[in-house]
Amino acid sequence: MAPLVVLAVVTALARLIGWLGEIAWLDSWSDAVRLGLAAMFALTASAHFQQPRRSALIEMVPPQLPAAPALVTLTGVLEIAAAVGLLIPATADLAAAGLAALLLVMFPANVRAAREGIGVKTMPLPLRTLVQLVFLGATILVIAG
Repeated sequence: MAPLVVLAVVTALARLIGWLGEIAWLDSWSDAVRLGLAAMFALTASAHFQQPRRSALIEMVPPQLPAAPALVTLTGVLEIAAAVGLLIPATADLAAAGLAALLLVMFPANVRAAREGIGVKTMPLPLRTLVQLVFLGATILVIAG
């Protein structure tokens, strides 16, 4: 649930700062969401490298995929790269598209974790699905910007 809170709070603060401070580039929802997503994915990426979350993420990787620890590291690196990419206007659309793809590719691991009660146990599958849709929608908003 923490990633959703970070996305919402950072987005709202960025939008408020844009509105109150008359900062033109923050005075749009797509730019505020871009900052919210960057903060959120910086947070989620940290879980890929710090225990005990790393072990929980490794456990979530479907068993038919090879080298679960390497995949968790790779997805963490991709999340960091995309978070940085979101902060650069010239690469924001590409970063958001990459994150949308990553969310879709990683969703089966979330389904497996929820069904089997393994890995990161934060919420039941219906709620987890809804939260993933919010994240996906945020990436689409950035792209549509």
